[in-house]
Amino acid sequence: MGRAWVDGWVAGEIHFILLINRQGKVRLTKWYSSYSQKERSKVIRELSNDILRRAPKLCNFVEWRGFKVVYRRYASLYFCMCIDADDNELEVLELIHHFLVILDEYFGNVCELDLIFNFHKAYYILDEVLLAGNLQETSRRVVRRLIYAQDSLVESAKEEANSIRNVIGLGHR
Repeated sequence: MGRAWVDGWVAGEIHFILLINRQGKVRLTKWYSSYSQKERSKVIRELSNDILRRAPKLCNFVEWRGFKVVYRRYASLYFCMCIDADDNELEVLELIHHFLVILDEYFGNVCELDLIFNFHKAYYILDEVLLAGNLQETSRRVVRRLIYAQDSLVESAKEEANSIRNVIGLGHR
């Protein structure tokens, strides 16, 4: 496992990320370690059951299969990250909060529906924060600038596609 010192954080490797709702439905997953599809389903089922049954007053760390799963509930969503047993769970709680704050800034008080209907943007934001399971960017301002630049590129591509359609006569049928 590689560690990198980034702006005061010693970031360890994250094996996977799960965002699940209170009913156990998966809203976002990202796997940084190799798991077969069957194993992924089993992991999601196990962790969903373990985390959803825990009392709210218990700590946000679960020892699981020789790893630690750090989770935090925001509204109806549980943000879960699996790390090595010797990694610092408080840093991971900060990382979860960092990711949530960026989602909040982008979506304006992010909710489960934002992740359902804009999952591609949620994945893009996650990829700007984490790279291969390691912290990539700690600056919310930098991530926000990159996200808006990506949105601008997408809008430009849509406008160009529409203008090309209009030129060749495919528009407005």
